[in-house]
Amino acid sequence: MTKEENKQRIDRLKNIVLNMPEKPGSYQFYDDTHTIIYVGKAKNLKRRVTSYFHKEVDRFKTKVLVSKIHDISYTVVNTEEDALLLENSLIKKYNPKYNVLLKDGKTYPSICITNEYFPRIFKTRQINRKYGTYYGPFPHISSMYAVLDLIKKLYKPRTCRQPITEEGVAAHKYKPCLEYHIHNCDAPCIGKQSYEDYQQNMNQAREILKGNTREVGKWLYKLMMKNAELMKFEVAQDLKIKYQLLNEFVSKSEVVSHTIDDVDVFTIIDDDHNRNAFINYIHVRKGTINQSFTYEYKRKLEESDEELLITAIPEIRERFGSTAKEIIVPFEMEWKLKEAEFFVPQRGDKKHLLDLSEMNGKQYKFDRLKQAEKLNPEQKQTRLMKELQQKLQLPKLPYQIECFDNSNISGTDAVAGCIVFKGMKPSKKDYRKYNIRTVTGPDDYASMQEVVRRRYSRMIEEKTPLPDLIITDGGKGQMEVVREIVEDELHLQIPIAGLAKDDRHRTNELLYGFPPKVIGMKTDSELFHILTRIQDEVHRYAITFHRDKRSKHALHSELDDIKGIGPKTKEALIKEFKSVKKIREASLETLTTVVGSAKAAIINEYFNNKLAD
Repeated sequence: MTKEENKQRIDRLKNIVLNMPEKPGSYQFYDDTHTIIYVGKAKNLKRRVTSYFHKEVDRFKTKVLVSKIHDISYTVVNTEEDALLLENSLIKKYNPKYNVLLKDGKTYPSICITNEYFPRIFKTRQINRKYGTYYGPFPHISSMYAVLDLIKKLYKPRTCRQPITEEGVAAHKYKPCLEYHIHNCDAPCIGKQSYEDYQQNMNQAREILKGNTREVGKWLYKLMMKNAELMKFEVAQDLKIKYQLLNEFVSKSEVVSHTIDDVDVFTIIDDDHNRNAFINYIHVRKGTINQSFTYEYKRKLEESDEELLITAIPEIRERFGSTAKEIIVPFEMEWKLKEAEFFVPQRGDKKHLLDLSEMNGKQYKFDRLKQAEKLNPEQKQTRLMKELQQKLQLPKLPYQIECFDNSNISGTDAVAGCIVFKGMKPSKKDYRKYNIRTVTGPDDYASMQEVVRRRYSRMIEEKTPLPDLIITDGGKGQMEVVREIVEDELHLQIPIAGLAKDDRHRTNELLYGFPPKVIGMKTDSELFHILTRIQDEVHRYAITFHRDKRSKHALHSELDDIKGIGPKTKEALIKEFKSVKKIREASLETLTTVVGSAKAAIINEYFNNKLAD
């Protein structure tokens, strides 16, 4: 791969990462053959995956992994626990190459059940199939210890390493160890536990390690009830404790309900123009999600969602080799499949699965849109302009938007600012500042009317293109005073909107029309963020202008008191020192270099006398 090709690969991957959600989930890295080479989990997908592409990453193994990545996919879940469990499921299913290579140590540990007369159960990193049966590997040590702890509490397998034989037990060759005396082992070595009972426990432990916890739970429950009927209450109580331990473990270790055994889930999400559809597929086996993928389908003949879904389902099931007899879908299907039944859940765990699938489909759609907009920024701007045009029912795209704001303190140094956004981006060369000329005292409405009148009268005179939309920094009152100038006085037809604040001075409403009405819009939407950005920008622009004017006014006022100092000298001092404080603190020599010795002496004497007073 050339340097240029590698740069293009990294840029493409970073673009994918930039658009990942800040939600919990599992992520998958693919090589150039689209084989999964690494599966990870994250509390925050975007933040975690971004870390792989930081320049300061110095771990050799991480760099090797990143050099092999050619594509990235991910699955969003609701909680961090779900992300961990989903990662486990995917690692067990795909056994990715770099999940082993990047782990500290030689490999992930596994759990071994030995082939001995009385088998032992323990963790190991050494795999020797002749020695026993191995389960794993376990990428999360805590999960492995949780399983081992459960088996230890349920079945008390022996931990001693001495070789135990049938003949040795019969000949009373062995002595019980400390584990027996502290009730962690039932001492099969001295016949305190029968061979049959011990082997039955080992068989149940094997089923738990295979993930068949539900079957073990059912068996324990039946045995418990049977012993209770036979009035063997001590045995029944012991079985009850085991049953409760198993249920507690299961409730903590499944992504979805363990009552869901083998199910496919499909949802469909349309793009904004109904040209493409995104179909998400989730497969659940024994209460765990082990497949999640989203496909994009392009409509050719304006097919309905049902037509697209019924076409996609057999194709996706065949691709993943699914034989599930139940298929969860978002709506009733007119078509039927021979090998499976469709089901539309209304509540419960299956509805939760449907919602999870839909969430992943929507996220994929959002990511595709973001990726396209990164490559073509104008696409995003056009989308937002169209959205605003649609919400306000404007006659044309609001390409040029102008917003006004006033700033003064009790009517003094009153100013106003006008900012211009073109294509949803600030056009700073078109910003304008206004000193209020005709208004005395703090009258925001009159000040606004003066500025709007001056702005658009001049634009008419100079035949400059008028804006497509005016936004006022305020509600109904501001909108009305602007309308009076624009429509009644200047006879212009420019749409006027307003951004109103709540009691906490936070923008919460977009107003439009006369009389003004609230336009429905989510306050966390992209469009609302753009509009509040316009409002914040005009506020900043007007405030900054007002502060500059006040500081210059204060500076000029003090210098005006110094006799013998004219306008040019004051301008030179302002340009050099910026503030009265710095002029006061300047030495005679410094002042001389700026305004000459004679005027420097006058200024120095003035401030010294003032200090003495």
